[in-house]
Amino acid sequence: MKRVSTIAAIALAAVLGAILPMAALLYVSWSRAQVAEADRLERTAERTLQRAHRAYEGGLLALRKLNQAALPACSPEHIRLMRSLALATTSAEQVGYFSEGRLRCTSWGPADALVPEPTPDHITADGAAITLGVRPAAGDGAGTLLSVQLGGHDILMDPERFIDVIAEPNVRLAVATPDGRLIAQQPIGDPELLQRLLREPHSGHTPRTLHATAQDQEWLAIAIAPRTGLLAALQQQFWQLLPLGAVGALLAVAGGIWLSRRRLSLRSELATAVRRREFRMHYQPIIELDTGICVGAEALVRWTRADGTQVRPDLFIPVAEETGLIEPLTDHVMDLVLGDMRDLLIHDRSAHIAINLSAGDVSSGRALKVLTGKLIGTGIHPQQIWLEATERGILDIQAARTSLAAARRAGHCVAIDDFGVGYSSLQYLQQLPLDALKIDKSFIDSIGTHSATSPVTSHIIDMARTLGLFTVAEGIETSAQLAYLQSRQVEFGQGWLFSRPLPAAEFIAYHEHRRSQYGEAPEDMQNPNTLRE
Repeated sequence: MKRVSTIAAIALAAVLGAILPMAALLYVSWSRAQVAEADRLERTAERTLQRAHRAYEGGLLALRKLNQAALPACSPEHIRLMRSLALATTSAEQVGYFSEGRLRCTSWGPADALVPEPTPDHITADGAAITLGVRPAAGDGAGTLLSVQLGGHDILMDPERFIDVIAEPNVRLAVATPDGRLIAQQPIGDPELLQRLLREPHSGHTPRTLHATAQDQEWLAIAIAPRTGLLAALQQQFWQLLPLGAVGALLAVAGGIWLSRRRLSLRSELATAVRRREFRMHYQPIIELDTGICVGAEALVRWTRADGTQVRPDLFIPVAEETGLIEPLTDHVMDLVLGDMRDLLIHDRSAHIAINLSAGDVSSGRALKVLTGKLIGTGIHPQQIWLEATERGILDIQAARTSLAAARRAGHCVAIDDFGVGYSSLQYLQQLPLDALKIDKSFIDSIGTHSATSPVTSHIIDMARTLGLFTVAEGIETSAQLAYLQSRQVEFGQGWLFSRPLPAAEFIAYHEHRRSQYGEAPEDMQNPNTLRE
């Protein structure tokens, strides 16, 4: 059943792994499409602004030439110059001359009709007067034009010249004065949006459109496009990124398949290893910090495959817990420890070996019954076998309290392992019958640093002292860490500063060497339960 669950979970992970890259691809494609469309509209607005400038500056140049010519007003020479400049200026339709408030002549000839000088709608920074909606006094008179007047002359221009820009078919353009007076526009389906942009120029989008503006002190250019253009941009971006997304999806699926096969292979290998009892033990020495005496060790299970490769405990222990193999593995560990350490423990009654319990064994108390049976006839005292439970492994605190209390009554010392990475509360500790508290390596690493966890170490030590527990510091690696722990009266420690985990024979030799070098262990270590009685 667990195999099926594992396969289903990994298959689901593989499917999600395939879907997520494609979903991310769509999201990135959509984001890039929006950015691309916005950039496109902004560039179009900028080009429209430049086109308006070119049209205006072409007319302004013609007016300056006329004002500098100093020809007799409306003379044949004057009219010929106006006509030639009107023809030479691409955006010009007609050039006129005003005097005493009325039109005197145009590039077509003398003006017969009484045409008053127009009232400007806008004055540019160049001093030119802009008048909107002017009808020509000569010519065919079709439509309204834009008048640009400088001095006594004006030039009539087709406003469409200001938005004569090559753009995408769905883009609509408009040009206005900076104060929002519309000069020219293409048909825009959202007049309300156009009015808002004339009042408050900005770039952005609405549920139906994208828009961009560009402006300076002379002109305001507006570009508007429907959001339907995003779909084409989305498709373009999607197809550009599809190879990357496909590779990501394939890698995710391949990774899921690889993980599935590895996980299932590891499960199968582990079951075989447990059945064949392929494990061995290493022992991490535990040192009394004040004296340097080796008082015992923590038993650490190791798995070496038949081909000689090592499998890390952080890989196979979780699999053993998931598959129910942790119980026979724990039983095998007990056999190995009792076999490896029997002579040492009988010879040195102050020594102890700590065995780690799984979450299931802490809740059920099964391991205690098994251990009690295995100790019969070995000559090893119960108090020489410590039992360690991890903080995170205690899921049912009521059941854990019952089984741990039974272990203490049987004479075993009970320690909470890796303390600080789980609940870490005084109330939590008070509910459990404990003798020792082992401070997790991550907090020992923070000693002497300015990390956020640095103050926690002293807090854990104070909690242990308040509850009458002795403390064991894990992962001691530097002399500075040792000095700090000694200054805080931490009783015991383990770590590479003293020794790496050792095979049984090497640990026994190490233990004997420390004992001959530093002397016997204290009496309290022979019956650790007395520390909390």
